[in-house]
Amino acid sequence: MTDSYTFGTRGSGLRVSEQELQNQLDRERLRNNPSEFFGTNEFGDNSGSSTIENNNNADNAVKNKETNERTQDRYIDSNNPQVQNNDSNKKNTKAEEKSDALSKFGDAFKEGLGNTRANTGTVIGRYRQKKRGGVLRYPLEAMTEHTDYLQIDIEKYEPIGSSYVNAPGDDNRYVRGNTFTNRAGRRSATGLSTKPLINDGTILLPVPANLQDTNNVNYGASELNGLQAAGAAGVTRFLDPKTGLNIGNLFSAEGRQKEITKAGLNLGSIVGDVVSGAGSVEAASNFFNQQVAAAGINMFGGNVTANQLLQRANGEIINPHMELLFNAPTLRNFRFSFRFSPRNEKEAEQVRLILRAFKRNMAPKAQGGNVGSGSWFLKTPNVFNLRYRTGRKNHPFLNRFKQCFLTDMQTTYTGEGIYSTYDDGTPVVMQLDLSFKEIQPIYDVDYDERPGTEAVGY
Repeated sequence: MTDSYTFGTRGSGLRVSEQELQNQLDRERLRNNPSEFFGTNEFGDNSGSSTIENNNNADNAVKNKETNERTQDRYIDSNNPQVQNNDSNKKNTKAEEKSDALSKFGDAFKEGLGNTRANTGTVIGRYRQKKRGGVLRYPLEAMTEHTDYLQIDIEKYEPIGSSYVNAPGDDNRYVRGNTFTNRAGRRSATGLSTKPLINDGTILLPVPANLQDTNNVNYGASELNGLQAAGAAGVTRFLDPKTGLNIGNLFSAEGRQKEITKAGLNLGSIVGDVVSGAGSVEAASNFFNQQVAAAGINMFGGNVTANQLLQRANGEIINPHMELLFNAPTLRNFRFSFRFSPRNEKEAEQVRLILRAFKRNMAPKAQGGNVGSGSWFLKTPNVFNLRYRTGRKNHPFLNRFKQCFLTDMQTTYTGEGIYSTYDDGTPVVMQLDLSFKEIQPIYDVDYDERPGTEAVGY
């Protein structure tokens, strides 16, 4: 294509090639004067049908001419190395552009992924993996062999795992104590921590004034009247492989007859139990009638029971056979109150670090999971193991604890009801209230772990 022109009859502003322009002009000359185009007058000016046919022939001729020219152009291009190279270069250019785009996308994706990993491993990622232990204590005096105190060890929470359940009495996840924690009470004032405890450490506090434990078990009332009991017994007998349904017998006529016989016997037994419990056939029928009547009334928006109808009609109710049944164990709660009144700068530092340790280690972790999870997930906070201690041993009488979550912490900085601080801003008197909740219930086997030892047990 050398030049292009604007051809008005094909649309305003449409640019066409020189060859296409020439073809269109030929069509117009043919329609206006066919003899001039073909050099003959055989089409005749007086025949309308001949003129239409000749015009169609002329159009076909022009189309054939265009087709031949295009075919010739393609033939020339296919035998022209320069044209072939141009087409190949165009294809290669497009492929290279596509490859470059994919490469740039891959580089951008890797860069974004790298930034994500970098962000995961920066402040939040590193800080949640950080571990700093030590011992904090209030009051500052060293514990002796005869000093009683409450020891609270900070430990990382261990999930149950793929089994999803723990066997009762299984304490593999519990803090066992080690040389460091078991000798924490003997730390001198110079050996106490001066930095915050992170995911580890021990806090020693005096035994609270209001000392108690509460063990609870959940029970609930259950009702089962005679009719329900008879029905339950009948269904049980029907499903019993020995006296009830045998699926294998259903595949033969003789077997089916046996099953029908057993079903009849079971149904008769149920009816006999109902009549025996009701006292007579009339009493049993009356109760059934009351059941049907109650159901019918309730269909129209009523709210009555067969017992209510019996009470109104006969002044009696069916015995509910109420019994208190065990529902579930419960989780114990412990609440402690501590009063802090720092007497010097060192004790003020210990109190500040103790408060910070409780707050920091009870908080959920911003990046959770054990499979490289990001900030969309939260990890379970640390757990606390509580022990009453005497010197370097567990207390010989007081109760034991299972691992606990710190569920509630309340700090009152105006312990005397007024705001008063030292020169460095430390409040003169503070009140700390802590609520712990055990992560597992207490079972009987927990008391048999060390028979005759560990005081009153849990």
